[in-house]
This record gives sequence, C-alpha cells and structure tokens, in this order.
Amino acid sequence: MRSVQAAGGAPLTEADPPGPPAPTGGASVGAKARRVGVLVIVAVVVYALDLLSKTLVVKYLEGKEPVSLLWDQLRINVIRNPGAAFSIGTGMTIVFTVIAVAVVVAIIRTARQLRSLPWAITLGLLLGGALGNLTDRLFRAPGPLEGHVVDFIQVFPATNFPVFNAADSAIVCGGILAVLLAWRGVQIDGTRTHG
Repeated sequence: MRSVQAAGGAPLTEADPPGPPAPTGGASVGAKARRVGVLVIVAVVVYALDLLSKTLVVKYLEGKEPVSLLWDQLRINVIRNPGAAFSIGTGMTIVFTVIAVAVVVAIIRTARQLRSLPWAITLGLLLGGALGNLTDRLFRAPGPLEGHVVDFIQVFPATNFPVFNAADSAIVCGGILAVLLAWRGVQIDGTRTHG
C-alpha cells in the first residue's frame, strides 16, 4: 500500500499496482514440504496395502488351491518368488536385495529436490513398492537378504502371465509414470526441459 495525499491534506491509501508477488523462500520450502509429504503418504499407503495383503494371503491361502475370481480371469495363487518382479532372475535374490536398498536410498536422496506433484506420486509408488518387496527379502524364509517375495495375483491364467503382488504393481505403475514424465520434460524440481 502507498500513501496518497487527498485535497485538504487527509492521507488516503491506494493499492499498489497489480503485479507478480515478490518471491519468497518460504513458499519454495512449503511447496517442497508438501510434495515430500505426498511422496511419504503414497509410499506408506502402498507399503501398508502390500504388507496387509501378503499377511492375509499367507495366513489364509498359502498351501491351498488357487482361488478363481472374475470368471477365472483373476486368480489368487500364492507362491514364493526368489527373483524380481514377475519372477524374473530367480537365481539372483541377493542382487535384487542390494538393488532394492539402492533404489530406496536414491529416492530418499532425490526427495531433497522434489517440487513436482506428479514426481512425488511417482516416487511414492516406487518407494512403497521397493520397501514392500525389500521387507520380504529381509524377513522371510530362507533368511535375511535371501527371503522369497510373496506373490499372489495372477491375471489371465490361461496366458501364463506371471504372478505378482501389490508392490510389483506399484513399481510398474511408478516406472510407467516416470517414463511419461521424462518424455514430457517434467523435472523433479517442477521445471520443464521443453514444451
């Protein structure tokens, strides 16, 4: 606001001319905190769903015949997977454990630059999925770093599509989103490289 002198000497106030607000460091810090909050919420929801679903299928369905749903286009078929997502690389359990730890560390380090909501969701999906399968690798049989991941979702069984879990789904969705964001030039810090 600026002061203007009216006739007779009484001061009046007049609004400053419109224009962009002055940038403040607090706004940037607040945006970053909100984006990191979204990342954490998405990761926690994915992790909780994965852990809960695995706990339930192991308790009630492991060792039993697969359960058919949706006219046998979806089956709950509990298996233990020593490999990566979709049973790839079954002889490399320790390698996948180390990779999962590296992914978790990389996402946590990247969060320091995070200002993009789509990237917050993407990284949350990847982090939650990586933590879900890493928990299996660390705490399930046959032992630490070699634990077998619980997989149980089988779609279109007649096609021999691999069995997977909620963490695998989150990782795949996060990977697809990451490719789309990179293709559109959206950066972690919210800037665009083109378009």
